[in-house]
Amino acid sequence: MKKLAVIALVLMLVLPFAGSAAAQCPAEGHTVILKAPAVSKTANGQLVGVVTEFVITVAPGSGHIYIETWPLAQVDMEASARLAAQVAGQILGVNMSKYDVFIQVKANAPIIGGPSAGGTMTVGIIAALKGWKLNPDVMMTGMINPDGTIGPVGGILEKASAAHSAGVKLFLIPEGQRIQYVQQTQKKEIGGIIEINSQTKKVDVVKYAKERWGLKVIEVKDIYQAVYYFTGHEIPRPEAPAYTKIDTSFLKGDAIVDYQNTTRYYETVVTNLKNSNVGYETYTTLMAAMNQAQAILNESKEALDSGMYYTALSKDFQARIIIRHVDWYMNTSTQEDVQRLLKYTQNEINQSEEFVSGLQIRGITMLQAVAAAQQRVEEAKSLLDSAWKYYYSGDYWDAIGDAAYAYERAKTAVFWAKLGEKFAKGKVISEAVIKTTAREYIDESSLIVAYIESMYGNVAGDLQSSIQKAEQYYEDGKYSAALFTAMEARVQGQVFLDTLGISNMTVLFDKLTEMKSNARTAIGIAEEKGIKPILAMAYYEFAESYEKSAREKNDINDLQTAMIFYQYARETAGLFLGNSMSPSTGVPSGSGVPQIAVPGGSNGSSTSTTVPASSGSSSGTEWGILAAVAVGAFLVGALTGKKL
Repeated sequence: MKKLAVIALVLMLVLPFAGSAAAQCPAEGHTVILKAPAVSKTANGQLVGVVTEFVITVAPGSGHIYIETWPLAQVDMEASARLAAQVAGQILGVNMSKYDVFIQVKANAPIIGGPSAGGTMTVGIIAALKGWKLNPDVMMTGMINPDGTIGPVGGILEKASAAHSAGVKLFLIPEGQRIQYVQQTQKKEIGGIIEINSQTKKVDVVKYAKERWGLKVIEVKDIYQAVYYFTGHEIPRPEAPAYTKIDTSFLKGDAIVDYQNTTRYYETVVTNLKNSNVGYETYTTLMAAMNQAQAILNESKEALDSGMYYTALSKDFQARIIIRHVDWYMNTSTQEDVQRLLKYTQNEINQSEEFVSGLQIRGITMLQAVAAAQQRVEEAKSLLDSAWKYYYSGDYWDAIGDAAYAYERAKTAVFWAKLGEKFAKGKVISEAVIKTTAREYIDESSLIVAYIESMYGNVAGDLQSSIQKAEQYYEDGKYSAALFTAMEARVQGQVFLDTLGISNMTVLFDKLTEMKSNARTAIGIAEEKGIKPILAMAYYEFAESYEKSAREKNDINDLQTAMIFYQYARETAGLFLGNSMSPSTGVPSGSGVPQIAVPGGSNGSSTSTTVPASSGSSSGTEWGILAAVAVGAFLVGALTGKKL
């Protein structure tokens, strides 16, 4: 009996490691070693730069990715590593389902760095696939985006310090992050009273690192540039379209009819309001709402006359929500009337869902449009749920308002589905494609939100709730809604990081111009592949309308809304296209390119270390006044635009 107990104990100790034995790095394949900067949090909550070492092996296999971090990272790197492998395969034209990737991450302290190491991991996987050697004098920080661009990260100054401590000569950072803003606090005692002053200081990372450490800092736009600086090899990139016309004329007929119908609806409700028997206070409140709707309709007419047809449709949509709210409110006098309206809205949503879900999807253009339609159905359901909550709490005004919004949102779902039908062509596409893409976006978006919280504390509450909503949609089998909800959270998180602490409007407009260029390029590439990215074109035009307003009023909220919609346009243009990679202006040339000194010796020796996948945990910390103000302004901007 005692012997059996001993055997059982041995099995308990051994069996947990049996599964990871199969995950050992094989003798074949290629291994590369490269360093990357990260940030760690001290006991008092201060962020400091640390150096991490990545040992990456790529070998023939079946598409698995194994990760080991030591110490454990504060952000799970698994989703970032998976995206890095996906992008590496796309730009090289390699089927990654035929390879296994093994990644070991070693640091001297617990790190915060899942997304910010994405670019580094992508470079390492590409080098391992190609058998290229890496320059040990180069380090990099930056997220990897699905289109191969390098995304913004935090802690640039701390990471530059880490790069210096590692003895490297060249530090690559995401394009647009050369200028950093830091909060400086000074304490001064005057007559026994301590005065604390805080001010924001602009830091040019390129000049700062050069003057202090002799470290060369270069911004990189995409993985093509990063690979060049690390290896000296130029990967052929897709050619940028010489000219891309963003044309929403396919919406012209719908926009004209919609404006006419909405205007007639407005006139009818105004007449009914004037002839109603509501009291003075109610009348003035409702008329103020109708005046707001009139102002939005004026914007719609201006957009229509300017050929901005999606913007006109979206403005009509915004106006109709207000008009319907007033109309329905005037026509309800009892609790039963409100309940009847909510049930009527539910019936409208059910019909919309039945129509959208019954479509057979043919072609990428139709897939994108129907995916947008399905997401709008789910949004309508969520709004109606909110309306019922208001109803049961006795708040009939807000109950009717959310019901009106839900009703109009359900109508837009049908609009997008029918628009998709017009562009139907090619093979039937299964729901499995949407499911797979949705899972990828949820994982990547979760990683970015966790990263923001780890770096700056709990400032991304709305983004976190979006991720939770996306997860719920996914569990319920609503994959399109999950995909778009996660994508929107991802975009808003990236825009937040890219504009963190920046109050200089000139700098922000420069960033906006770059986002606009990237969106236009993505649309052009999609068109070259034979796809008409109608959703991306619509979002691009909508962003232009907010950009125009931002420039005229110097308004930061409109500017941030424009940023978000340009990013939506870029993301949706590449949805389901697989290997569409956004090109840039080309590999840097001339005196700005440092000499690539390929290291001697072999970096190609393989390892046999077991690397099971591991997960980390995130932790928050208090963030300074600068970040609090920045996120407040950001979230206001993010909520400004209601799209059709």
